[in-house]
Amino acid sequence: MEIITPIQIELLRAAGVLAGKPEFRHLLYIGDLPLPEELVRPKSAARRKLVQAVTSDAQRQVIEAMGIETLPMPTYDIPRQERFKIALVGGIAKGLLKEGEVVLGVMGRGPASYPDTLMVVTIGGDDSQSVDTGFGVVGTDRIPSTILESVIDLAVEIARDGWEGHPLGTILVVGDTAAVLEKSRQLTLNPFQGYSENEKNILNPKVRDAIKNFAVLDGAFIIREDGVVLSAGRYLKFEEVKDKQISLPLGLGARHMAAAGISQDTESIAIAVSETTGVARIFQEGRCVLEIHPEQRARRGGAPLAAGYASGDEAAAAPAAQDRPAVGADPSESGPSDRGREARPKDPRMREVPPRRV
Repeated sequence: MEIITPIQIELLRAAGVLAGKPEFRHLLYIGDLPLPEELVRPKSAARRKLVQAVTSDAQRQVIEAMGIETLPMPTYDIPRQERFKIALVGGIAKGLLKEGEVVLGVMGRGPASYPDTLMVVTIGGDDSQSVDTGFGVVGTDRIPSTILESVIDLAVEIARDGWEGHPLGTILVVGDTAAVLEKSRQLTLNPFQGYSENEKNILNPKVRDAIKNFAVLDGAFIIREDGVVLSAGRYLKFEEVKDKQISLPLGLGARHMAAAGISQDTESIAIAVSETTGVARIFQEGRCVLEIHPEQRARRGGAPLAAGYASGDEAAAAPAAQDRPAVGADPSESGPSDRGREARPKDPRMREVPPRRV
């Protein structure tokens, strides 16, 4: 077990003092280790506001038995800020955290490490329409927290791992499925058709693995509010109108436009995974409310590709991005495949433009 250092003790004491102030509504601790009892004494203000995000199911039961609210966390390794974002999403979806509340976060380098970092955020406090807001309110009463968390976790896994070393881009749309299906059409044979609902629920690990494999298909995944995957390879028929124009920063292509459009036209939540950068962007009501950046992406037969950077070939394709059609464009308009049958790329015109780095 890791030994807590004097500096970490001082940091936690400072967090306890800050959490006691009325402007802070929650103390969000991301880690599996229990905090020293002297720092979160029973009936103290910090203890009453404490919410702990934990990766281990067994440890979560122990912490809940102590009367502390808990949130589940994925086991894969991502940077501190991205873990903070995922914990915030889980807290919002569970109803523990609400818009306008100020949250004090403490976390370490991993689940089995004591905190060495403090973060403060006001949930939904940025009114900007930019995708860089980072901490918008994500969630709806129509989608259970367990389903939303599972979909977001899966999107981050796809962004980080790709498929057999190949980077992947895709869209996952969850919620308001009747409207989403009405505003989309099937591009190819639906691999989820013909199975019982129990056999295609996203909470099933086998179904999650199947989604990772089918992410090489053009189009989007449609997921019902209860987690049942209804379809893969779905073309989203989004059309801009004057009173509902979507505004995206330069560098984001048709996949993100389609995700933003379907989330604006319906009450769904859409998650777009960038094939170029590996960033997972969550869209709700037509705007990007959250970005999650995996630390790095593994590539077959080569060094990892850091999130936010693109290879020379990908950068060379950037100028044509703004003229590309919506995600899942009609196959009759698509160019030839250049990756082979096992992991063929999306329509060449659908590749996202790498964000400009200044």
